[in-house]
Amino acid sequence: MTSSNRQRFAKQIAFLKARLSPEGYLGLHLTIGALIMIGATWLFAAIAEDVVTADRLTIVDVQVSTWLNSHGKPMLTTFLLLVTNVHATLGTTIITAAVFLYLVKNRHKRWALTVALSVFGGMLLNVLLKNIFHRARPHFDNPILTLTSYGFPSGHTMMATCLYGVLGAFAVSKLKAWRRALAVVAASFLILLVGFSRIYLGAHYLSDVLGAMAEGLVWLAFCLTAVNMIRHRLRSSR
Repeated sequence: MTSSNRQRFAKQIAFLKARLSPEGYLGLHLTIGALIMIGATWLFAAIAEDVVTADRLTIVDVQVSTWLNSHGKPMLTTFLLLVTNVHATLGTTIITAAVFLYLVKNRHKRWALTVALSVFGGMLLNVLLKNIFHRARPHFDNPILTLTSYGFPSGHTMMATCLYGVLGAFAVSKLKAWRRALAVVAASFLILLVGFSRIYLGAHYLSDVLGAMAEGLVWLAFCLTAVNMIRHRLRSSR
């Protein structure tokens, strides 16, 4: 870029540099958080539209759920029942409380706030969305689980996305090199495992789980970004 062009677009260049700078509460963290929220919101909206209009994804829903229901294995069923029970509201609350206390004890107050806001705020958001969409759960002649509450989006999957997502983000901020990648893989695996358990057990359709992951990612990005902005703002005001 020539010097004349640089002068001409000086304000725009300065704006982009500020958005990509790791310093300041309106810098790189806000940019990344905003991009993730926009992308995940678009994905959730696309899934929700298919659910509401009974479009192509709902056809796949039935095919996947029917296949899994007819190909269940006793040992796998027992394992996935354990997974899903551990990640129910009570189990997730206990895990979150334990993590919160650990972080406070070790003086990671910002992360403790982020964990609590992500998981417990996410629970409330999920209840709100369930009561907006009013989607019935899968129905089988020989169900493993029988639930009467609404199904979209999956609460278990949403809570797992927020919990393991924020723990993965915390690990990435503290670890180095390959260990960061390992933390991301571990968090992703646990989220997918919980989501799969809900589909396998007949509690949710595939779109319920995918929608919950998108919903959880939106809320998680919002919480991480908001807390980080507040921290930078407080630092700059001192």
